[in-house]
Amino acid sequence: MAEPTSAQDNNLTLAKADSLFQHQRYSDAFVLYEQLLVQDQHYSPQMLLKMAYIKEGLRDYTGAMYYLHLFYTKEPSRSTLKKMEELAQAHRLYGYEYSDLQFFKTQFSKHYMHILELMLLAAVITVTIMLFQWRRGFRFSSSFKAGFILYLLFILYYINFLNLGDAGIIKNNHVAIMSAPSAGADWITTATQGHKVPITGEQDIWYEIKWRGEKAYIRKSNLLELP
Repeated sequence: MAEPTSAQDNNLTLAKADSLFQHQRYSDAFVLYEQLLVQDQHYSPQMLLKMAYIKEGLRDYTGAMYYLHLFYTKEPSRSTLKKMEELAQAHRLYGYEYSDLQFFKTQFSKHYMHILELMLLAAVITVTIMLFQWRRGFRFSSSFKAGFILYLLFILYYINFLNLGDAGIIKNNHVAIMSAPSAGADWITTATQGHKVPITGEQDIWYEIKWRGEKAYIRKSNLLELP
């Protein structure tokens, strides 16, 4: 069966980009990689690694960490976490400390939809059995009903509120970290690009973040939010 024309075009573009990369024409290769990723949503994990390599070579550590993070979300492994940590240490970047919790968060995010599908399937099967039994005259206990209602409420919470935390990478140099969402607030520090910070909220043009464990604010235009 022939591939759709768009898929064939993407494969040809990827092959051309890989050839440029092998011939060390990194800037030209990156343009094509970025086109595939942003415009066509067509990429491979190895492509993301090559994009991270190119950005690191250009000393764009925000870009390098961003594409390493994208690779990690597709192919989570402790070795990739360690690579990000080592790169961060080499360039004195904050926020990339290796931890088992970070590994768990990524694994959970990767399987979020599968877990949800299983929970919904279990709920549907339970409701079907309950209806079948009810028609036969069986009456369920109050504790069973309460437990099932709690289960449904947990599914609602899972869909609407469960969040293991958002994060972003500072994408510019000489970025002001402020104590409040205002240019007139107290200045905390000036940050360089590449640092990763947890995002805890937002207000107008500001993100509320954690900077070295303390609440702080940064302009949204200075932060690249991670998926």
